[in-house]
Amino acid sequence: MEDVFTNPSVIRVRALLKEFGCSGEVTILSDSARTALDAANALNIEVGQVASSIVFKLPNDNPLLVITSGRHRVNTQLVAENLGVEKLHRADADFVKNASGFSIGGVSPVGWVNQPEITLIDEALNAYKTVWAAAGHPHSVYPTTFSELVRITGARPMVIGD
Repeated sequence: MEDVFTNPSVIRVRALLKEFGCSGEVTILSDSARTALDAANALNIEVGQVASSIVFKLPNDNPLLVITSGRHRVNTQLVAENLGVEKLHRADADFVKNASGFSIGGVSPVGWVNQPEITLIDEALNAYKTVWAAAGHPHSVYPTTFSELVRITGARPMVIGD
């Protein structure tokens, strides 16, 4: 396996975490953390502690970042209603890569090449002392907290799923 620490996306995320004064260190996993369940199993934590970064396309074609707890799916109808838009659109791999600079499976909530217009964070993540987020590569994650994610992403807390 490649040296994940030399991956440009991981380097970008690590630099930003340091710049923001975050204390959590990027951890490299031997198994992929492409899904919340994969990450939870690799870290031996509850799936709800995984802060998944999900990208949607807004009706104006801008990206929407939703940082959600791995314990449930994003309720797109609820989120669209709360944002006052007709609906959220699925984002394909190219859209995600162009908007964030990350490939699906390693999308970090920080270090985007084009900062999303709107970032939402699942209030369910606040139930955990520590949550884990992707660090720019499917094998890299870092520990953080709900409040730290709000601070470094500017995310708006919201009920995201069911």
